[in-house]
Amino acid sequence: MTDKFLVTGATGETGRCTVQRLLEKGHAVRAMVHKEDERAEALRSDGAEVVVGDLFEHDDVIRAAAGTTAAYFCYPVRPGIIQTTAYFADAARRAGLKAVINMSQISAREDSKSHAARDHWIAERVFDWSGVPTIHLRPTFFSQWLLYPFARKTIVEQSIIDLPYGAGRHAPIAAEDQARLIAALLADPAGHIGKTYTLHGPTELDQPGIAAAISEVLGRKISYQPLTIPAYRERLEKFGLPEFLIQHFCAIALDYQNGIFSGADKIITEVTGVPPMTVQEFVASHQAAFNTLDAAA
Repeated sequence: MTDKFLVTGATGETGRCTVQRLLEKGHAVRAMVHKEDERAEALRSDGAEVVVGDLFEHDDVIRAAAGTTAAYFCYPVRPGIIQTTAYFADAARRAGLKAVINMSQISAREDSKSHAARDHWIAERVFDWSGVPTIHLRPTFFSQWLLYPFARKTIVEQSIIDLPYGAGRHAPIAAEDQARLIAALLADPAGHIGKTYTLHGPTELDQPGIAAAISEVLGRKISYQPLTIPAYRERLEKFGLPEFLIQHFCAIALDYQNGIFSGADKIITEVTGVPPMTVQEFVASHQAAFNTLDAAA
């Protein structure tokens, strides 16, 4: 049987890039999307088989997994991951998948103050208990965080980063680089089943260091002027984010200050042979978005 890989969240950041990497390698891909739109059509045009379904619909998940050999499971930061993980694990068992690559998060742990992070930890355990061959990925903050409206706006308009991260450090990891690893693990999971990998960029930096890296590319000074966590909460509320997401962002800001997000890449370079991109390389590839809010992020 020819391998066919299922990618959930296929219009999201890591999902879309994973589909592209798999197709570039000549693999057959089934992309699961929530609705038909221009993003789904773009995946179809690239050569993916597109299925529309809902991770909260057990029958949809069974249908999506049937006839595939391995899958990437990705669920956004919102309520429901434990239920959808249980449905997906059942569908994976029925389909006899040789591997599930599970996107978790670096803050996932049983005593996390973030409801989302604790749910991710439980979701990991659901896969483990199910007996489905699983590889857990726990990324630090994505490089794409710099492009999210609540961070990008102050970089563009005030030339500051004001996230409440104190003296904590991390190595921002781009979705594109995570996707290279995900695609490689789907194609050849042997030796990785049952393992949990933290994902990082190549260089660990504090927030002033990240500001300096952005400054280097943009040719203007970006400085770090952190908010307090209560002020950050107020900012997120003004942007209209759901309370579940706000609670998570505020809880993990404290995690960040306490070193939970630290580390630098090992596994991506080891498995793919190509190191993940630096902050400078990421900013250079999205430079217009850091200079005007009118540019696409």
